[in-house]
Amino acid sequence: MSALLGSPNVAAVLDEVAPLAERFSASGHRLFLVGGSVRDLVTTVVRPDAPPPGDVDLDATTTARPKEIKQLLQGWADAIWTQGERFGTIGAMKRVDVNGVLVERVFEITTHRAEAYRDDSRKPDVAFSDDIAADLSRRDFTVNAMAIEVTSPLPVLVDPFAGAADLAARVLRTPLTPAESFSDDPLRMLRAARFITRYDLVPEPELLGAVESMAERLSIVSAERIRDELDKLLGAATPHAGLRFVFATGLGRQALPEVAALAGETVGRSRHGDALTHTLAVVASLPAGSDDRHLRWSALFTALGPAVARARMRSLRSSLASIEAIGNLVATKDRLTAGPSTTAPAAAVGWHDGELRRLIRDAGPWFDQAVQLARADAVQQVDGAGAEVMAVIDDAVARLASLAAKEDLGSMQPELDGAAVMAVLGLEPGRAVGRAMQFLTELRLDAGPVGPDEATDRLIEWWTDHSS
Repeated sequence: MSALLGSPNVAAVLDEVAPLAERFSASGHRLFLVGGSVRDLVTTVVRPDAPPPGDVDLDATTTARPKEIKQLLQGWADAIWTQGERFGTIGAMKRVDVNGVLVERVFEITTHRAEAYRDDSRKPDVAFSDDIAADLSRRDFTVNAMAIEVTSPLPVLVDPFAGAADLAARVLRTPLTPAESFSDDPLRMLRAARFITRYDLVPEPELLGAVESMAERLSIVSAERIRDELDKLLGAATPHAGLRFVFATGLGRQALPEVAALAGETVGRSRHGDALTHTLAVVASLPAGSDDRHLRWSALFTALGPAVARARMRSLRSSLASIEAIGNLVATKDRLTAGPSTTAPAAAVGWHDGELRRLIRDAGPWFDQAVQLARADAVQQVDGAGAEVMAVIDDAVARLASLAAKEDLGSMQPELDGAAVMAVLGLEPGRAVGRAMQFLTELRLDAGPVGPDEATDRLIEWWTDHSS
């Protein structure tokens, strides 16, 4: 693999870590770059069509024990943290100059180790090792079981399980047997979906069979780790192949049971055979940027509704902000695709202004993304039905644009505040003031900004009829 070690990308990384490598070498320890940075560097050599590696953090493994790692980092790193010390990992940050720009590079350096989950545990047992091959054997996949030694006289690619060849051949394998690898950490079964998607890899039959037979073991993995792995999968440029793997192998029944249950179910007017296929097509059609991650999550629940979306995201220990965003997106999408209310004023044709004001108020900052989701769902319907729904969505968007040109849709506050209500109606603080404020809120939504004078007249008229 001389082409790898002579590539400009590798040379730049080696130059950056050389001072650290000298410290470890002088103390009699070996230091190896491992993980995603090595895999991505190898990919650019064996797959010329692959994109160049990004600006990633660097992981390393070493013969040094955690206490020694800390000592060797002192005086070199700009910051050190030890939260992972019990698992053999010491973190560090070093400010480095990259093409004239000062970058805060994050390093995680871990003692060679072997780890395995107990049958009933969500935490790994960790044993340290002095052998790089033993350490690499415990990695998830052969494409991740490569290392570059930076403490040798010349950099050496360590690839005992032919990960470079697997990258070139687009094969997904495990260093040990799949059963051993997935027993060590069942989350690796779910992680396989991300590598299938990101690197266009095909799982070998033994790996596929192991996932199908061991999928239930994912239940011992924490909800947070499952959520984070799914989040990375949904962030891939084209997640479709990985998602198909998740649901075809039974992993979906553990990670996203409500979505998995859509297999075989019908969804009205869809161009797809079942609701699961429809759902995955919606997900795949949506953008994957960091600002759009909630959009793809919400697409998973497009056939299930906001209550299911919120409940599942709570089960996955998502943040309150994410739960609210995803639930709101699904709810707003449902309202958009359902179309105007049948209880609209008799004179209204299509969406009426009050309905649109409530829609934009309830959607909040997620309205534009909800429109994307609704359109993506409509595209997956048969031609006539899809065109019909798309017309309803487009009508809502056009009418909202027209309405926004006439009034501020960012504020739906009543035109009188509580103090004004009490002054007009002669009330003391209490429930009656709350009822009056609710009337004024509904007036703002139904009639738009009528001005303080008309709002006062309408309030007095309403109070005359409802004060008894």
